[in-house]
Amino acid sequence: MAPVSYKRTAHRWRLLALMLSAVFCAFGSFWLVQVMQGEDNTPGGSAGNEPDYIIDNFSWVRMSETGKPRYVISGERLTHHPVDNTALVDKPVVQSLTVEHPPMTMTAERALVSQNQNQIDLTGNVDIKRPAGAKSEPLRIRTEALTVLPDEDIVKTDKAIEMQLGASSVTGIGMLANNATQQVHLGGRGQIIYPPRAPR
Repeated sequence: MAPVSYKRTAHRWRLLALMLSAVFCAFGSFWLVQVMQGEDNTPGGSAGNEPDYIIDNFSWVRMSETGKPRYVISGERLTHHPVDNTALVDKPVVQSLTVEHPPMTMTAERALVSQNQNQIDLTGNVDIKRPAGAKSEPLRIRTEALTVLPDEDIVKTDKAIEMQLGASSVTGIGMLANNATQQVHLGGRGQIIYPPRAPR
């Protein structure tokens, strides 16, 4: 009987060693997959920079705390990147919808929308238009790059600008415009041209 018992014990040891090897291989494979996924999800990884969705001819409405539309972003194409929660927009149109002041419409070639910072960076043929209001003249501003802070109703740039305010024209370097207060601050050297006074 002893040889039979010895064979059974040896068989069990071989089976146990095989099972332990399979378990170690499984854990090793799982660890390797986790390491590779961790590298791909880093900001420098190729997979982490891939867009998670693309929308053509979109329109996105941002609501205020009171539940009213605050501004609308539309464009030909939106490409969202999940790593930094940003969206690239082709041919963007940004429209403010405040009731207190005339709506402001901004167009450009491209836009980078940062949802974490609530910021929109417009680049390429940026054109801002605001119709005349009860206490303000029509406004148009053109530049090559513009940062929009929609919640604060502020736009700013450090690039050259061309501004038309009513019949007056202004050129300069740098600008900070607050649509809520209807104030525009210019920075750097510039030129202001006033129209001639109408004869009395």
